[in-house]
Amino acid sequence: MNPAEPARTRVTITEASVPGLPRGVKLRFDKQRDQWVILAPERLFVLDPIALEIVKRCDGEATVAQIVDDLAAAFAAPRETILNDVSALLQDLADKRVLAA
Repeated sequence: MNPAEPARTRVTITEASVPGLPRGVKLRFDKQRDQWVILAPERLFVLDPIALEIVKRCDGEATVAQIVDDLAAAFAAPRETILNDVSALLQDLADKRVLAA
């Protein structure tokens, strides 16, 4: 770690977390790639259809629990399965610093 850089605190995603894209990170449709991506400073993340459904709901207002409930209802899938998938994706994005919670 560079002594001039502040120490990073790992964000832990829970059902009570309220995820959203931080300043400088955008969800965009990339016409050249013909797919949705997350644009972050000097980085680009290509989203598959499932990840897109999750990230679209990360508006900085809904909790993870609300997002999971919405997805479970929309796709008639078991809540526990959805929770595991959503938590894993959001934790990965938070660890990469492209998601705030």
